[in-house]
Amino acid sequence: MTAMGQQRWVVVTGASSGIGREISLSLYQHNYRVIATARSDEDLAQLQRLGLTSCRLELADAASVSQVIEQVTTLCGNDLYALINNAAYGQPGAVEDIRRDTLEQQFAVNLFGTHQLTVGLLPALKQGQGGRLVNISSVLGLVAFPWQGAYNASKFALEGLTDTLRLELHNSPVKVSLIEPGPIRSQFRHNALGAFEKDIAWQDSRHAEDYRRITSYYAATEHPTPFTGSPALVVKRVLHALHSTRPQPRYYVTLPTYVLATCRRLLPWRWLDRLLVKLGAMR
Repeated sequence: MTAMGQQRWVVVTGASSGIGREISLSLYQHNYRVIATARSDEDLAQLQRLGLTSCRLELADAASVSQVIEQVTTLCGNDLYALINNAAYGQPGAVEDIRRDTLEQQFAVNLFGTHQLTVGLLPALKQGQGGRLVNISSVLGLVAFPWQGAYNASKFALEGLTDTLRLELHNSPVKVSLIEPGPIRSQFRHNALGAFEKDIAWQDSRHAEDYRRITSYYAATEHPTPFTGSPALVVKRVLHALHSTRPQPRYYVTLPTYVLATCRRLLPWRWLDRLLVKLGAMR
């Protein structure tokens, strides 16, 4: 393993807060030249004040993604070492209450934009001696939770696309890794509550009582999920994926991910369903 970034270029999406911000700052401290993406002018200015290069990126907008690909290519030339796809949001709601356009928006951000950015930057990643692609998924890319159908589906799809890309790039210099965090302290629940209130007509749903409990969970000021970890746990896995000569295909983060991944492998499906229903009722 190498200890320092040696001034290599790294792109981190979703760097305005939480996991993405911690990854960006940590890599900057490890001597990487970080291009951090965000959506708002305020967040972009703050990232620049911290010493990072910043680019505006709206993953749901194909033109915005294309512009960032051009900007990164201009900045890095053939020296891009890593792309860390972190940007995503969660769209709560029962599957039967999710409109088609709401599901399309979830996939536009969590999958389609990420795919476009990855494909656009792959030529630059392939130019070096060992480029890295790191996709931040979720424990909900391994198992499904009730009331999280759109997010579950987007992360399951991201994992399938990432696994396939890793197989297709096995003879290239690019190493591909998935990182699968469980609950992490971040703005994720706050953003999910905003998406829920905007896109789910929950008062008219047969799940209205469940939604009242769910909104209470998302609105809590303290994180109510046991074994919640800090973004530093994700950063640790990212650093291993970037520094190791043999990065792992998958990195689990937090105890819930390890436990649920084991349950998925060992339990009969009906038993696993009962467990996930109970866990979903706790939220």
